[in-house]
Amino acid sequence: MAKAGSINRNDRRKALVKKFAAKRAKLAAIANDENLPMDERFAARLKLAALPRNSAPIRVRNRCEVTGRPRGFYRKLKMSRIALRELASAGVIPGMVKSSW
Repeated sequence: MAKAGSINRNDRRKALVKKFAAKRAKLAAIANDENLPMDERFAARLKLAALPRNSAPIRVRNRCEVTGRPRGFYRKLKMSRIALRELASAGVIPGMVKSSW
């Protein structure tokens, strides 16, 4: 199990990303529009840089829904490889066969 603080910090980042998503998308569209004058684009970049760092989606870490583990994460299942193996061994996941040798 991951530290509760790490999981909570990541949850706060997810909330900030959701909160600032529209504003960030609007500013990014202005900053990347080459038909606009350079000073407007630059002003949009400055406003984008003034937003909280944790509101950028790149700062959110994919974590296992079961354990909170940050590594060995399967996006499709939203869990780590270790949690997946434990659930498969317990027979909880339909269609998955236990493997041991």
